[in-house]
Amino acid sequence: MRSPLRTTGQPDDAPPGPQAGTAMDGQRPNPPAGTTEPPARSGGRRNATPYRRRSRWAEAQRSWRRHWQLYLLVIVPVAYFVIFKYIPISNAVIAFKDYNVIQGPWGSDWVGFKNFELFFSNPVFGTLLKNTFILAFYLVLASFPIPILLAIGLNEIRDGWFKRTVQMVTYAPYFISTVVVVSMTILVLSPRIGIVNDGLGVLGIPPVDFLGDPDYFRHIYVWSDVWQTAGYSAVIYMAALAGIDPALHEAAKIDGASRLQRIRNVDLPGIMPTAVIILVLGVGNMMAIGFEKAYLLQNFLNLGQSEIIPTYVYKTGLINADFSMATAVGLFNSVVNLCLLLFVNFAAKRITGKGLWG
Repeated sequence: MRSPLRTTGQPDDAPPGPQAGTAMDGQRPNPPAGTTEPPARSGGRRNATPYRRRSRWAEAQRSWRRHWQLYLLVIVPVAYFVIFKYIPISNAVIAFKDYNVIQGPWGSDWVGFKNFELFFSNPVFGTLLKNTFILAFYLVLASFPIPILLAIGLNEIRDGWFKRTVQMVTYAPYFISTVVVVSMTILVLSPRIGIVNDGLGVLGIPPVDFLGDPDYFRHIYVWSDVWQTAGYSAVIYMAALAGIDPALHEAAKIDGASRLQRIRNVDLPGIMPTAVIILVLGVGNMMAIGFEKAYLLQNFLNLGQSEIIPTYVYKTGLINADFSMATAVGLFNSVVNLCLLLFVNFAAKRITGKGLWG
């Protein structure tokens, strides 16, 4: 009796071959003759997603039970950023509206990019952009290397008393408010009672109105900021220097390296990741320089170089009550900051292999 699975035309005495429905050479088995292959089942894939969700939820629960103290500590900073940073972003919509206090941010008339067009066509746009870029670039250029040099110098000092004294003297100005720093600057540089002009008078040089000359504004702004923040920034680099393995210095001494050679080949590479991150963040905040010092040092005589985008936003939004225009200018400033941050981070990643995100 013939087998029902044998194909038509195959003799009875033929040698047994691979039967239908069995695998051969690692291939998928063929269905029996005269039958159709059942459709592939996809239920396993559909069931995998709920399983993954259940496993992730169970893992999150285990993590919460193990580290609930750390999660409680994180709640306050996260709530701060959500409430004071992310939720106010929604009100940036008034940059595209003709904002009315009575109608509110969402009820005001939509005007699109009109506020941006008015700002870009304003004759002061070029001056504001130039003053902001030059002042911010000058500030980054001056404030970046000085804390590194100060930290390396303090790290090489072996006298504990002198080292602590220099640290205290350079770190203390960071706790002085901007208003006090500006008041001290005005008094020191005053043409009539300032100590600087008194010293120039001893040398026979007539008094100089530093705050009234636009050419001195950027130098006063930058170097007063360096004096105030250099000690604080140096602490960050000193912490990075403390993390360098002392065995590297010992090996360099055995090899006959001088102190400058150890600084160049051991200390600088050791603090390079920290320096790159601080540089990227500094360039990313170039356009976000605080308006407080610029506004307090500003007067009608130096307005040509002291008027920057933050002071313009303050005057437009709070003094002139043009909230839509001020928001549009601030939004433009933030976009430029973001572009600078991404560009500098990309360049640092390509050059040094280090960046904000690894």
